[in-house]
Amino acid sequence: MKAKLIFNLPEEQSDFYLATHGKDWWYVCWEMDQWLRKQYKYMSDEEYSQEKYDTYVKCREQLKQFMLDNNVDFDKVE
Repeated sequence: MKAKLIFNLPEEQSDFYLATHGKDWWYVCWEMDQWLRKQYKYMSDEEYSQEKYDTYVKCREQLKQFMLDNNVDFDKVE
């Protein structure tokens, strides 16, 4: 199966950019998810506070909720 996207440039430049840089946006979200995970998973005893831990967890959960709300899933990309 093949798919073709056609854009009327320059009028649809924004849509073209979004279509051609989707992988970059996916990678940014994935990197943020992994960074948040590492912040609370590998927090040293000196850095640890329950408030800090909870904040990282809440941020990661919110990122995942934004993704769910927009039908975006890391697992849909290979």
